[in-house]
Amino acid sequence: MSRNDELFLRAQRSIPAGVNSPVRAFRSVGGTPRFFTRGEGAYLWDADGKRYVDYVGSWGPAIAGHAHPAVIDAVQSTAAHGLSFGAPTELEIILAETLIRRLPSLELVRLVSSGTEATMTALRLARGYTGRPKIIKFEGCYHGHGDSLLVKAGSGALTFGQPSSAGVPSAIAGETIVLPFNDLTAVAETFEADRDAIAGIIVEPIAGNMNLVLPKAGFLDGLRTLCDRYGAVLIFDEVMTGFRVHARGAQGLYGVTPDLTTLGKVIGGGMPVGAFGGKRAIMECIAPLGPVYQAGTLSGNPVAVAAGIATLGLTEAPGFYSGLTSTTRALTDGLAAAAKRQGVAMVAQAVGGMFGIYFAASVPGSFAEVMACDKDRFNRFFHAMLDAGFYFAPSAFEAGFVSGAHGTREIADTLAAADRAFAAMA
Repeated sequence: MSRNDELFLRAQRSIPAGVNSPVRAFRSVGGTPRFFTRGEGAYLWDADGKRYVDYVGSWGPAIAGHAHPAVIDAVQSTAAHGLSFGAPTELEIILAETLIRRLPSLELVRLVSSGTEATMTALRLARGYTGRPKIIKFEGCYHGHGDSLLVKAGSGALTFGQPSSAGVPSAIAGETIVLPFNDLTAVAETFEADRDAIAGIIVEPIAGNMNLVLPKAGFLDGLRTLCDRYGAVLIFDEVMTGFRVHARGAQGLYGVTPDLTTLGKVIGGGMPVGAFGGKRAIMECIAPLGPVYQAGTLSGNPVAVAAGIATLGLTEAPGFYSGLTSTTRALTDGLAAAAKRQGVAMVAQAVGGMFGIYFAASVPGSFAEVMACDKDRFNRFFHAMLDAGFYFAPSAFEAGFVSGAHGTREIADTLAAADRAFAAMA
């Protein structure tokens, strides 16, 4: 029995399913999760000492690669002075100023401890600011595990969402309207039917939790126009895309300005940090300035904030994003070419340091199209690559990530292994 197998059996005796976040259990792909002991650059090592080229990157934060010396130095030097004070520090100001400088849509920003905390507070803030109860979200977009966001679509485009998790009351889920991603007509019809009740829209400007799905031309602009027309708050959930796809996030890439933005992942550099921010008039509704309450003992934790400042600093190096984009596209172009060469129906696409691979004839543009992809073929590909020492997301419905530490050698090795995997699948 491998060390990974031993740890998984042991973990299941004290932790539900042996994991502290569901996708880690490998239930979508089968097999034993890898328990990692070390990361460096583009690589991870598991409990059996096997090395992998990593395309998960802690689900996005490791944009500079694992254990970058500048980030580790920042964490160690800050930790030496104390781990947490529950009081303001200068580092909080520096991170807030950095975020505002990098994202012009932010006039004020508050730090929290996770992306989920950021998104659930952004919804509360939108409701408190507008005095309205309902939120529009999109099928397949994940915004953390807050009650009002754990919903699935109803029986029709204009129906309210129903709970997709036990423990979420229908009354709470009923305040969320679930519409198809990229369907601007459905959004317009919904506003027209319920114009005085909708507080805002929350959207992943680039969906990354139903695999990678890009917005169609005009979709984000259309959301901006509709929110302006009906007095609703437009929230971009950039927990995943923020500083991952562009120096100014997806909003910079597409030139659309939201009212509120939620952030996480990259801004913590691997440590637990989240943030929400936006227009001053809306942000001044948050306590203690206004009536919308939010608090957190570890918000702005100095060690976590130091990691985020160091990571964001690394992304400001000249050519960082052009290099990251080029490397990611080399991966996806190479994967698509290898699949075609071996006669396997698989396509891929990339944006910045994110990518998606789909066992389908064409790139999907909606949740329904993603669900139609060949999941069994993905699982075969996943395990072939895992055995060969390449760690992709253990789910057909998750985006992948490339870091600044991935180079031509890692991409070439990945494509050679993929060619062998596709040949075995043909």
